[in-house]
Amino acid sequence: MAEAGGEQGVAAGLAAVAGGVTAYGGGPQGKPALVVHGGPGSGSSPGSRRYFDPEAYRLVLFDQRGCGRSTPHASDPAADMAVNTTAHLVADMERLREHLGIEQWLLYGGSWGSTLILAYAEVYPERVTEIVIAAVTTTRRSETAWLYEGVARFFPEAHARFREGAGHADDLVGAYAALMEHPDRSVREKAAADWCAWEDAVLSMEGMGTPYTDRVDDARLGFVRICSHYFAHGAWLDEGALIRDAHRLAGIPGVLIHGRTDMAGPLDTAWELSRAWPDAELHVVESAGHLGGTETKELVLATLDRFAKG
Repeated sequence: MAEAGGEQGVAAGLAAVAGGVTAYGGGPQGKPALVVHGGPGSGSSPGSRRYFDPEAYRLVLFDQRGCGRSTPHASDPAADMAVNTTAHLVADMERLREHLGIEQWLLYGGSWGSTLILAYAEVYPERVTEIVIAAVTTTRRSETAWLYEGVARFFPEAHARFREGAGHADDLVGAYAALMEHPDRSVREKAAADWCAWEDAVLSMEGMGTPYTDRVDDARLGFVRICSHYFAHGAWLDEGALIRDAHRLAGIPGVLIHGRTDMAGPLDTAWELSRAWPDAELHVVESAGHLGGTETKELVLATLDRFAKG
């Protein structure tokens, strides 16, 4: 793993803690910003750079434990998932900040990334300058229940296949988490394919292809193992804790951008968070779903340009 822009590579000892790390643009004088990827288990995407002015920001991207360039990778059955929890990831982020010598940083992300951003910011509010979230989630058990059960009323055929893949278990997420620990790789591959097919079905009305099924081989295995592991445990968060404790974000400017037609993460979570966090402004994009669209991108760009001057 390396940090671009002429600075020294990140210490090898941090590799097992925070995974692959890359920094772009701005240099030490740029405004520090951390991109927190989704999933959990998606890995960072260089495409995130397009939202940030390279002359204004010192941008840091990192791969959360077990995915992307992080090692050990979750696709390896020997990787210990007991040390892959929300608390571990929050600690990783803080150790990364300290290692890079950053006093404070802006946090940007969406979907699962928003859960991790909120979890970190509520523990370390003094380290956060602003927060920008596109597609708000807090990984409440009620949100997970909607994604893997409730929304099935709109996609009954796909959900029947999803249930079949889990052996019609009562606890679908827990069943898939167990399948992803099976010693037979072919069993894990089948479970990962079934999981991704369901995720794509939920997003199918957004017309953006099959982003989950398009993951291949180890990337898909790692993603589903991490996702099912986190969701089966409620992300190790008390139910509703991130909204309950949003008062800890007082004084941190936040912008929440959420699609009206987000089937994966309905708008009510973003609305509740905006009501609990007085310094946050909520922008509802009428034409967007979970993956956003042109208006979502424009709002993110405008917000990050505004915060770059702050």
